[in-house]
Amino acid sequence: MQLSLELNASQETKGFVLLAGYALPYEIELLKELDQIIDAAPLRHMVTPGGYSMSVATTSCGQVGWVSDRTGYRYSENNPESGKQWPAMPEIFSSLAEAAAKEAGFPNFIPDACLINRYEANSKLSLHQDKDEKDFKSPIVSVSLGLPATFLFGGLERKDPVHRTVLSHGDIVVWGGANRLAYHGVSPLKDGFHPKLGNCRINLTFRKAL
Repeated sequence: MQLSLELNASQETKGFVLLAGYALPYEIELLKELDQIIDAAPLRHMVTPGGYSMSVATTSCGQVGWVSDRTGYRYSENNPESGKQWPAMPEIFSSLAEAAAKEAGFPNFIPDACLINRYEANSKLSLHQDKDEKDFKSPIVSVSLGLPATFLFGGLERKDPVHRTVLSHGDIVVWGGANRLAYHGVSPLKDGFHPKLGNCRINLTFRKAL
């Protein structure tokens, strides 16, 4: 699928590129495919290696999916809940991720995994690095849908200063290169209502995992 995006509201800030509203022309297709993925691989609250239940509910699509349990963080070809392969990544997902990466200066990005996170009121994601992938040359592409959230983006050390950016429905954030392993997270989600997604935020995070 060849995307025809007319929006050009990109902004490079503090090590990442913000593409404001970049996904809006495709929200209907994205949400339709999202429903089918969640039907096939329901969202669940994974357990961290430390034994804590994540406040964010998670599922995946693509060649592999990201999983967490008492044995650690990793990518798996099969959904541990069902034993089946993860749903295939929809073409609109991969095409949008590739187009956004190219817009941000990463023209050869081909994602093989999409981590899907659902945030509800007070859900958060603590500062962390995306480092379970085999190759750090490819960027991370993160699509925001639903309620606004405060995105935290720091440096290569956990103690580095953190930049805060409010992400709205349809925004895409891309980071890579020297900042590929930057610490990042999401502040506790504020309660609210979105006309398309109700009281939640959905985050699609595209990676080259293999």
